[in-house]
Amino acid sequence: MAQGETGAAAPSTDAAAALLAGLVARGVRHLVVSPGSRSQALALVAADLERAGLVRLHVRIDERVAGFTALGIGRETGMPAAVICTSGTAVANLLPAALEAHHSGVPLLLLTADRPPELRGVGANQTTRQPGLFHSTTRFEADLSVPDTVDPDATAPQTAAFDAVAATALAAALGEGTRPAGPVHLNVPLREPLAGAAPAWLVDRATRPAAPGDPAADEASGALYQGGGGIGIADVAPEPEAPVILEPGRRTIVVAGADAGPAAEELAHRGGFPLVAEIVSGARYGRHVVHAYRTLLRDPALGGRIERVVVFGHPTLSREIARLLGREDVEVIAVRGPGEPINLNGATRAADAVDADGAGDRAWLGEWMRASRAAAVDLSPPAPDADGLSSAVPHERLGAINAEVAVIRAPVDRAALVDAVWRATWPHDRLVFGSSRLVRVADELLGGKKVAVHANRGLAGIDGTIATATGVALASQDDERPGVTRVLLGDLAFLHDVGALLLPPGEHEPRLQVIVGNDGGGTIFDGLEVAGVAGADAMERVQYTPQNVRLEQLALAYGWEYRRVTTRVALDQALTSPAGGRQLIEVPLER
Repeated sequence: MAQGETGAAAPSTDAAAALLAGLVARGVRHLVVSPGSRSQALALVAADLERAGLVRLHVRIDERVAGFTALGIGRETGMPAAVICTSGTAVANLLPAALEAHHSGVPLLLLTADRPPELRGVGANQTTRQPGLFHSTTRFEADLSVPDTVDPDATAPQTAAFDAVAATALAAALGEGTRPAGPVHLNVPLREPLAGAAPAWLVDRATRPAAPGDPAADEASGALYQGGGGIGIADVAPEPEAPVILEPGRRTIVVAGADAGPAAEELAHRGGFPLVAEIVSGARYGRHVVHAYRTLLRDPALGGRIERVVVFGHPTLSREIARLLGREDVEVIAVRGPGEPINLNGATRAADAVDADGAGDRAWLGEWMRASRAAAVDLSPPAPDADGLSSAVPHERLGAINAEVAVIRAPVDRAALVDAVWRATWPHDRLVFGSSRLVRVADELLGGKKVAVHANRGLAGIDGTIATATGVALASQDDERPGVTRVLLGDLAFLHDVGALLLPPGEHEPRLQVIVGNDGGGTIFDGLEVAGVAGADAMERVQYTPQNVRLEQLALAYGWEYRRVTTRVALDQALTSPAGGRQLIEVPLER
């Protein structure tokens, strides 16, 4: 039974209807709900909007999972999903996703239900100081006034005010008037009754074109912020600057970090520059992409002679790039993007755009391309010996057969794993990398290919990887679009987000492959300074985090198809077999 079919009206529900209808009318299409009592008005209105076919609704019991699911949707679509949760610790569990959204420039809407102001600080149940909890991350935040009006015909100032705050919140999340896009927090205190009948005007307001700014509504919305907080808005964005013109004559490379996108490749192609593109950049393709860039950046004849770097996105995967961007003798121009500004040398110049037609040095580019070809690694399995397999000479034929059997039985190592996933992924697919050792292996070894890549590299945490990938899958497969979303991660990143495996019965099941490279613990620490400091016992106890979880049982418990593969042939088959739903692919790896 729909919420509006029975029961008396309530101010909480009318306010929730005005707020959510205002967001939907302006383009929000995904709502993520973590159930709770104080948030029931918002949640029930969300259910009504789903029933009307106006939104995709995703229900998650864990608010951290809900936050990262919304983050993945925002990453894929560029339009924020709205997360709805109850009061107390539920709100705090959204902080990791809010931090990642802030540092990566991903739009995100946090709608947190709360007790009314008179119940704060007096020992009331499930009540803490929620306003300002996300202050350091938000583009806009507001502690709204408690709704007190029932509005049967959508004419009350309260309805106009909540619609206006929806407009303000969405614009801020998208980065309009501020830079970049990011999280927004609306704290919604509610008094009992916590829910009532949905107003008759809900669907009409959610489907009508969003009205331009109404001074009366803006004035009314201002009153919403009284009685418990204020508005925190990011620095107002300056007017876009004219493109920086790169003068010829300086040895230049283009660096593409996380979320750089096609603009980095376009500049390298147009200007004639070498392109150093991280695997998570979405720019590792084209004629100028550099293979084995870490080795070449360490080469004094190449990396040591760089005079100018143009940076897109947020580079995080190699110390070689960090050292380059920190050099005082290198001019660094960082193109403004969705994430946090780059300024590792203290003198980096920020730019809205760069114009580089003809600024490249053909001899300089040629040096890099020759070195790149020489350093490239071919990870493809050896081709069968056709002559040997068809030979009439017994020992020649037997040798060819034995070689082919050896290839088939060869165990999967990290290089083969990242190569297999990369080869199986195409432009209509999505690939999500976890912050595990595997992303660094992929960055070091894989060649160029134009595929859509996501990774939470704003803070490079291991949390929320599966949930983010689920959000990416749900959004990218909207309207029955083709493709599979693959997430490649280590065992600890997988276990850290295991709650994201839970999907409610009846919800749309995305085509999602979670590929876990399982080496029994955090071997990424083998390559960090701690490995040279700590003793073996201490490393095992407090760094490696050894585990022996049976992933097959987890998959069974959560209703996922499970496959354990140990050879390259089996891995290729698992990755490319028809994927109609959720698959967990475990690949055991040597420590």
